[in-house]
Amino acid sequence: MKTSRRAALIGGLGLLAGAALTRPARAEFGELGTLGEGLEDFWLATDAYIFGYPLVTMEMTRRVLTNVAAPEGTHAPMGQIIKLREYPDASFKDVTAPNADTLYTTAFFDVGQEPWVLSIPDMKGRYALMPMLDGWTNVFQVPGKRTTGTGAQTYAITGPGWSGTLPAGVKQYKSPTDIVWLLGRIYCTGTPEDYAAVHALQDEFKLVPLSSYGKDYTPPVGTVDPSIDMKTAVREQVNAMDADAYFTLLAQLMKRNPPAAADAAEVARYARIGLVPGQDFDPGKLDADFKKRIPTIAFDRIMLQFKVNKAITAINGWIYTTKGGVYGTNYLLRAFVTAIGLGCNRPQDAIYPTSMKDAAGDAYDGAHKYVIHFAKGRTPPAKGFWSLTMYNKDYFFVANPINRYSISARQDLKKNADGSIDLYLQNETPGADKESNWLPAPPDKFILMMRLYWPSEKDPSIIDGSWKLPPVKKVS
Repeated sequence: MKTSRRAALIGGLGLLAGAALTRPARAEFGELGTLGEGLEDFWLATDAYIFGYPLVTMEMTRRVLTNVAAPEGTHAPMGQIIKLREYPDASFKDVTAPNADTLYTTAFFDVGQEPWVLSIPDMKGRYALMPMLDGWTNVFQVPGKRTTGTGAQTYAITGPGWSGTLPAGVKQYKSPTDIVWLLGRIYCTGTPEDYAAVHALQDEFKLVPLSSYGKDYTPPVGTVDPSIDMKTAVREQVNAMDADAYFTLLAQLMKRNPPAAADAAEVARYARIGLVPGQDFDPGKLDADFKKRIPTIAFDRIMLQFKVNKAITAINGWIYTTKGGVYGTNYLLRAFVTAIGLGCNRPQDAIYPTSMKDAAGDAYDGAHKYVIHFAKGRTPPAKGFWSLTMYNKDYFFVANPINRYSISARQDLKKNADGSIDLYLQNETPGADKESNWLPAPPDKFILMMRLYWPSEKDPSIIDGSWKLPPVKKVS
């Protein structure tokens, strides 16, 4: 590309930074002047970045969460179960948008060499779900109270190319990729007594390779890589990668975690920029000047999905999707959910309405006070539970004097005289008589996320639109 043409193109990209353009719109821009071919390569590279964002994020998350010699807090080696014993606090930065309603019972394991067997104990009627995600963040199976009940269950998770015979009583779940993330959640009220009850259940979970099933099994000591950054949030690590490092890692990961058959046409386009499944990335096919801007503009496109993606509903200042967990070929939605809520469930299991602005369209700020009002009988309809969580602008918990990161019915919410309920979202306490309904906010910008676990599928329902979230109103 000639220098003057390159300079014009790079300058033009500055005007488009963050624009979530459709391919036809990009094609129209490419027809302006003589920039078409170069611009198309650039947008193709951002498409590839967006396509691979979930897989790269999943791998970086795996590295951080498994980089220990033995289970320790929110970390455990590959193939060993992480048993979160209490809700994470404001120091937790491993996963964006963590929850404070369920105790995570999770594990990363690799089914490329042999299957792994998961044994779930009798949950004694307690609400829980055990979603299994492939490397691309799709939930390919989800045993739990809604789907398989709460009795004892045993599953063998097999890799894409595995064939063989399983022991009696063991049901097969086929993973589309070698990497699997078990992201189990067990409901807990957070009282000392309920913590103890859930801990006892967690200790009965077992995860072993098939060759060790039914035998005494001692997990090997985990490998610790001192080069892995254990302090910086995973999303920040991913976003800080330059284009060459990002696409090099993506190409390596696709060798063992191939794209789905439905992705074939999309992935075939990426050969033009040196990205081919099963092969190393060829960095020479991308213009050096482009590489500096690809990550930033691609991530801007991801984060603008709440404005333009048809799979996202916007109402009363809230945005949500009923298409999470299984994304098909909606790559922008998949990347967006990865960025703000890695590990999203299927909509039948959970929906996560998120709000960044109040009813007047202004960004939330802890300098003001806000109220969300639920009319009598119109609290969120969910068979599992519902909650409202407070995050800072980066989707992490906010330190506060009462250590409350989410609010729900378990706070024994105080009702108004007419049976309605008001929740107070503000930095300082609303007073002792209202503190049961207080969700503490930071002094600056914040984001709200509601969780509806096992949302009702009949009227009223957020899934069919017969129940709508009320707006959050600024009162001072």
